[in-house]
Amino acid sequence: MSNPENETIIRNFIEAWSRLDADELAEYFTDDGVYYNMPAAPVSGKEAVRGFIAGFIGPWTETTWDVLNLFSAGDVVFAERLDRTKAGDKSVELPCAGVFEMEGGKIKVWRDYFDMGTYAKGMS
Repeated sequence: MSNPENETIIRNFIEAWSRLDADELAEYFTDDGVYYNMPAAPVSGKEAVRGFIAGFIGPWTETTWDVLNLFSAGDVVFAERLDRTKAGDKSVELPCAGVFEMEGGKIKVWRDYFDMGTYAKGMS
């Protein structure tokens, strides 16, 4: 069964990326949340997630994530996106698929799948 509350939380989380605020983004996670930014190693704990996000969005000057498909089944939300990101004069349109496991209105686990080659080519 779908879970509209979790879907709304993830839509809000995706929208929040446009503000490029690692503190705000980390607040969507449980204290022991885990972020798998494939193909990098997983990052565990809200503070580690905050630092990881801050590190890779540091050079970004703008990002907008377009939701292509989003649906849920219980405490799992799937979000297919097109992430449009700029870092100065460099830019990339990155197709992504995110799988979110929710707990108590927060992200417990986030696995985000994308092609690192596409990202690297756009940002080089």
